[in-house]
Amino acid sequence: MRPSRRVAEPPSRPEVRAFLEHLEKERQVSVHTLRAYRRDLEAFTAFLDRHTGGDWDFGRVDRLGVRGFLGELQRRGLAKRSLARALSAVRTLYRFLQAHHGLEKSPMRSAKAPRLGRTLPAYLDRERTERVFAAAEARASGEEPGGLRDLAMLELFYSSGLRLSELVGLDLYDLDLLSDQVKVRGKGRKERLVPVGSRASRALRHYLEEREPLAHLPGADRQAVFLSRRGKRLAPRSVQRIVHRALDVVGGEGLKTHSLRHTFATHLLDAGADLRAVQELLGHASLSTTQIYTHTSVERLKKVYQQAHPRA
Repeated sequence: MRPSRRVAEPPSRPEVRAFLEHLEKERQVSVHTLRAYRRDLEAFTAFLDRHTGGDWDFGRVDRLGVRGFLGELQRRGLAKRSLARALSAVRTLYRFLQAHHGLEKSPMRSAKAPRLGRTLPAYLDRERTERVFAAAEARASGEEPGGLRDLAMLELFYSSGLRLSELVGLDLYDLDLLSDQVKVRGKGRKERLVPVGSRASRALRHYLEEREPLAHLPGADRQAVFLSRRGKRLAPRSVQRIVHRALDVVGGEGLKTHSLRHTFATHLLDAGADLRAVQELLGHASLSTTQIYTHTSVERLKKVYQQAHPRA
């Protein structure tokens, strides 16, 4: 069974409860987004409670109240990215209240998010990618428990550019190894079809043979693609541990599970793939999100130029 998307212990403010329910049922945001918005809005309403004795409503909050909230978060030492997320949560709440609850004015117009430095995503070059998969193939060909499963996960991450949550949520009916494609449910529960490369398809076929007895254990999850030794759907943390172990082969400093998705996109663009095609494969709503990978490619080319050109 999939984890519940319900938010435990709903906030005391009915407007916030209605907003979170709207995000969950209408916009179908991810569980992680729902939890983050809930945390940020609880912090916002708690700040207003403390500074007004509880005598306030959303229509009376002014820009000074919003700035005071952001100032408190800064004094608590929150990172710029966390500040920007909190501000986004409050701004989105006010848009909802204006659209659905007749709120006339919003104090958010003068609230500006902190400038975030754009960091280039960590990825593997071709040589290190080959080393990661060579080590994973060696483990899979031996007698190490889970070796075939781990190789299939790594291949699918790199072959199809999946997010961690997308891979964990895969069910058997999502895989079509006759057509070499996989149906992925991304952010906002949007579905897309993504190709599966020949090596990933081969690794999945071998793993599915090994998976069969696990799926028939008592209480096993027969729908999930990737199972633990007890037949349960692998949790995100378990997948992260497996991937981090694989990346340690090449010195995993700065590399995370998401780095395989970054590597997928960077290698496609390096080979001349169309930016909009990569956007569709990644499931990005905005092309600007995909464009960060063009910066990665340019940085790599600059490094090659500096090393190779006689007059660089």
